[in-house]
Amino acid sequence: MTEQPTRISDLLGSGQRSFSFEFFPPKDEAGTDQLWDAIRALEPYRPTFVSVTYGAGGSTRDTTMRVTSRIVRETGMTPLAHLTCVGHTVAEIEHVLDAYAEAGVENVMLLRGDPPEGPRAEWTPTPGGLTYAQDLVELVAARGGFDIGVAAFPEGHPGASSRDADADVLVAKAKAGADFAVTQMFFRAQDYFDLVERVRDRGADLPILPGIMPILNLAAIRRQGELIGAAVPDDVVARLAAHGEDRTAVRAAGIELAAELCEELLAGGAPGLHFYTLNRSKATLEIFGHLNVAV
Repeated sequence: MTEQPTRISDLLGSGQRSFSFEFFPPKDEAGTDQLWDAIRALEPYRPTFVSVTYGAGGSTRDTTMRVTSRIVRETGMTPLAHLTCVGHTVAEIEHVLDAYAEAGVENVMLLRGDPPEGPRAEWTPTPGGLTYAQDLVELVAARGGFDIGVAAFPEGHPGASSRDADADVLVAKAKAGADFAVTQMFFRAQDYFDLVERVRDRGADLPILPGIMPILNLAAIRRQGELIGAAVPDDVVARLAAHGEDRTAVRAAGIELAAELCEELLAGGAPGLHFYTLNRSKATLEIFGHLNVAV
């Protein structure tokens, strides 16, 4: 018998440093095996929670629900299930929430989500659906029964007119009922600290967890960063580029850079770290080794 899931806001409110991991729904049997190998390798570190993403356009809805339910059944970890506005009517969103509740899931990450064509594509609401993440937060908060997480953007959402305007949106989500936030990847600690300061200046005490993505492949991270508005700083590029085509050395430098970022964030008062694992455990465990995090 596994332990019952715990509300993430209670865990964050305990004052203990939070470590959490993010996974995505696998596409096939081999991907499922890889995912569960990563989950089993990371479970002994007793994460505060583990999150399971929701594919573009709601394309992985059923798989997300299956993975999240299995985490409840087969592990002692607290799951955070993602849910987006994209491609869903309000009735369909309610159906997903019913299924999560029935499975024993108590925490949801609520996002507008990216259009199926990608994050830079024009946003068009689904007929009968919702337009903004704030709308989804309001719906779930009124329903009750879930702790609510939302996304945060240290460098500002690509669609925001400014970082101040983006902070206004995050604070509005907090006022609508969000209990905590998790940032997308970023590579300058100061961007995170500046975001927290903007939110605090607006009177919101929303816990904001920094999202960590180690750079294992510079070209791939740059492409992803361009899509979501997360720049790779010149000094980081220089440290990685110094190793040329030596992929092993580039990877090692990426792990070292991620560990340095984590140390700076924790020293500056971040309540924890949220690792984007890409369904693998090795890089996260290597960062833990640098941080002296033990089982």
